[in-house]
Amino acid sequence: MKQLLAAVIAVVVIISLIAIYFTWTQVNSESKRLTGDIQYRSYLVDESLKESVEPNFINKSNAYLQTVVENFVDKQRLAGIAIVNNNGNYVASSTTLAKGLKSSKETNQIITTAMDGDQDNGGFVTVNSKRYYIYASPIHDKKSVVGALIVFQNAGYIDTQLNGIWQSDLTKLFIQSFLLAIAILIILRWIIFIPIRNLVESLKYSSNGNRKNKPGKMFNNPFLGPLIKEVGNMQQNLIEARIAASEEARLRLKKFDSPWTTERLKAFVADILKDRKIFVISNREPYIHTKEGNTIDYHFPASGMVTAIEPIMQATGGMWIAHGSGNADKLVVDENDKIGVPPNDPLYTLKRVWLTKEEVKGFYDGFSNEGIWPLCHIAHTRPIFKKNDWIEYVKVNEKFAKSILKEIRKETNPIILVQDFHFSLLPRLIKEKRPDATIGMFWHIPWPNAEAFSICPWKKEILDGMLGADIIGFHTQLHCNNFINTVSRELEALIDLDQFTITKNNHNTSVKPFPISIAFSNKSSEKLTVQEARSKEALKQLGVKSEYVGIGVDRLDYTKGILERLRAIEIFLTKYPTYIGKFTFIQISAPSRTDIPEYKTFAAKTEAEVNRINNKLKRNDWKPILFLHKHHSHEAIYPLYRAANVCMVTSLHDGMNLVAKEFVAARDDEKGVLILSQFTGASRELRDALIINPYNGEQTAEAIHTALTMKKTEQSKRMKRMRDVLKSYNIYRWSAELLKTMVELA
Repeated sequence: MKQLLAAVIAVVVIISLIAIYFTWTQVNSESKRLTGDIQYRSYLVDESLKESVEPNFINKSNAYLQTVVENFVDKQRLAGIAIVNNNGNYVASSTTLAKGLKSSKETNQIITTAMDGDQDNGGFVTVNSKRYYIYASPIHDKKSVVGALIVFQNAGYIDTQLNGIWQSDLTKLFIQSFLLAIAILIILRWIIFIPIRNLVESLKYSSNGNRKNKPGKMFNNPFLGPLIKEVGNMQQNLIEARIAASEEARLRLKKFDSPWTTERLKAFVADILKDRKIFVISNREPYIHTKEGNTIDYHFPASGMVTAIEPIMQATGGMWIAHGSGNADKLVVDENDKIGVPPNDPLYTLKRVWLTKEEVKGFYDGFSNEGIWPLCHIAHTRPIFKKNDWIEYVKVNEKFAKSILKEIRKETNPIILVQDFHFSLLPRLIKEKRPDATIGMFWHIPWPNAEAFSICPWKKEILDGMLGADIIGFHTQLHCNNFINTVSRELEALIDLDQFTITKNNHNTSVKPFPISIAFSNKSSEKLTVQEARSKEALKQLGVKSEYVGIGVDRLDYTKGILERLRAIEIFLTKYPTYIGKFTFIQISAPSRTDIPEYKTFAAKTEAEVNRINNKLKRNDWKPILFLHKHHSHEAIYPLYRAANVCMVTSLHDGMNLVAKEFVAARDDEKGVLILSQFTGASRELRDALIINPYNGEQTAEAIHTALTMKKTEQSKRMKRMRDVLKSYNIYRWSAELLKTMVELA
């Protein structure tokens, strides 16, 4: 509708400007005509009086002159007539002359000019808000100018007539514009807008299989007939392809080794869940709405959890409950704090929970990220635990529990997926109120050994809260083992190491590894030549001209091994100086947790280290490291993945690290080398990467050299094997296995 209004406004504005221009031209022409007319009439009056006025003026017959002036005005209906001598004194004047007209400076100036120049002179003057035209003609004796005859014309009718033209034309313009706008709206809406909208809805209906919103009715359109026909053919092909894909998906439901797709996951979920609804709970929301000026926009956050879970929700529908953190989040939700997402093609519901500044500071910045995060990552950053932070953590978990319980009050046996370390208390809070709910919890970060976890003052409360879940998932078996050992050490519970279950208060909790993945597709929508062109353009925009390119993509977090990576690059260039000027490393680091002191300090250290290395090794307009400290969309990063010769993932400790998998997924050209930390979950799956210890700078530097000198055939073999891993175990299979396990436990 906005586009329609914009088109109408544009047409109306253009027509209005044209109409105003022609009205101005008409008014200007009429003004000249009326001015000429009043000048001519004044001249005629002057000429008719002069023969009787001039002799009597010379003979000083003032009484006679006064009689002539009065009689003539009555006949001609003028504003007045006056006669002055060469000293500017009035000899005779009409009693009808307006007050102040004779004493006006403009009047005296016109009369003086006429007598001094010995020629007729005229002009417009305004007295008491009225316009007059004054015409002065010199009176002569035999030798010189002895006075002047002045004719005063009322010129107000000129303004009245010109204003009438403006008023008449603008009224016509308004009526015509209104009628034209209505006509354009009707034409655009019914002949163009509605048919195109229905075409779009029809294509969406056919492509995503959304049966809730059927497309608008199509009808014959003389202008869009050929387009409608072609779209109809495309729609039919899409429907047939979708039916075939759905049928194929149903046939493969029980075969987990065959490729998993969105269609297969939908069919699988429909088969095992029946009418049960899925609810996801996380701190981070999948879409963040922000407002700058009068514009509201949204972006996809830099979060591995969101990257993994969002495709599941698009495939299965349901509801995602998360903290609304964007400054425009409240402006776009409905009265129940909900919004359909993705914004351009809603496939599921996002419900936002609002937190106060104190809650964010204590729950998120404090206990979650200053306490649990460094505790679980064991990245040599001391965890900080504060009683006030714990109080806020409990309060927020209770707030989210209240929100989800409200949503599932009418649901039977709902499926609830609790995401990550922010909500360790939530499973127990939900289970106590709704024991029929099937609750899964996925812990996206590592779980430390039992001794390390024991330093947490509220360790028992956290473990008891998590054990309210029916299943707890981790990325690796090692993390499962660590969790089991921690529970064994801290709580009284029955542990079955054969089944990997924990029984506490007559409730069983399964603990299993589910290595998370991405929405890997083995097909590309663009030709390789097009993708290569996009990659070259992306490098050009960044000013990168080097022969070799490396890339790192991380949140600016101390667990990601960014400083260790930078120092390894310095070692590499020092040891292999032939690459100076030929190798540029692009480090993309989205800002992260900027209100936490440790992160502010780390950001400053990272920037200082980049500057130090660049100042040490730079040559002319080349520098080894390009540091991009801002958020980048997946669309912006993808061509850089494809442009890179090497991708470095050097986490000091990580649950999985999906950047490694995203890089592999982007390389359908089977080029490039992945350098991967041994402390990531991804290193258990992507064994054809160059596995390194990020703390060993020399080893990492050698890996960079190996990557840049690796033969294309070797690169291709390694990349193909890693892509096969992702193809067989993508996010759709991950979610299918997790949901299948949850349903079997219920």
